[in-house]
Amino acid sequence: MPLTTRQMQGNAGEDEALAHLQRHGLRLVERNFRCKGGEIDLIMRDGAALVFVEVRQRGGGGFGGALASVTPAKQRRLIHAAQFYLLRLKPLPPCRFDLVAIDAGKLSWLKNVLEAHA
Repeated sequence: MPLTTRQMQGNAGEDEALAHLQRHGLRLVERNFRCKGGEIDLIMRDGAALVFVEVRQRGGGGFGGALASVTPAKQRRLIHAAQFYLLRLKPLPPCRFDLVAIDAGKLSWLKNVLEAHA
C-alpha cells in the first residue's frame, strides 16, 4: 500500500529529527514503537537514560505550531506507550520525554517536556 503525502512528510520529519539527535550523541533503540493505545516515534539512548521522542511537524505557526499540537490526550497516549514499553525492561533505566518540533523547516529539540505520573 503506497504512503500518502502526509505519511511521507511525517517520515521525512522523523528522519530529520533522528539525524539531529544522532549528531548530538543519542543512539536509536527503536523507531515507531506501537502498542494498543499509543505510539512513540523514536526511542533513543542518551547515556544511561532512555529517551522517548515525539516528533511533530507543522508547515507554519498557525494554531500554535508543532509544540501546541501535543495535546493532553496525545501526552496520555505517549505516557501509556512508554509504560507499556518499560514493562519488558529490568531494571528500569532513567527516562525522559523529549519533543522535536519542526515548524516551517526550523527544528527545535525540547528536552524533558513531559512528566509521567503513574
